[in-house]
Amino acid sequence: QVQLVESGGGFVQAGGSLTLSCVASGSIRSINRMGWYRQAPEKQRELVADIISGGSTNYTGSVKARFTISKDDAKNTVYLQMHSLKPDDTAVYFCNMKVLTRAYRYLERWGQGTLVTVSS
Repeated sequence: QVQLVESGGGFVQAGGSLTLSCVASGSIRSINRMGWYRQAPEKQRELVADIISGGSTNYTGSVKARFTISKDDAKNTVYLQMHSLKPDDTAVYFCNMKVLTRAYRYLERWGQGTLVTVSS
């Protein structure tokens, strides 16, 4: 079994910063891809940013230059540093990982979600 646990959400005023963390635990051999998604009320879940095993990153246009995704492979952890937050960034943020287990199975797992609220 592989589980993801997120932390770091909260309430912040516009222009402020937050850092989200997501730790994977369980039977993990390696993690091929780590990503952050978000879902705002009455909207579909969207990709915010992802990072692959080699370190290449990808961001959705609305967060470029404001958000930074990074990872610590030794800790099976992915981070999302968020700066210059806007009310439109208000959403539940989910981490997602594609994991290779010790049994050589690929699994995709989601975190439980962490709420980020940005006030104007």
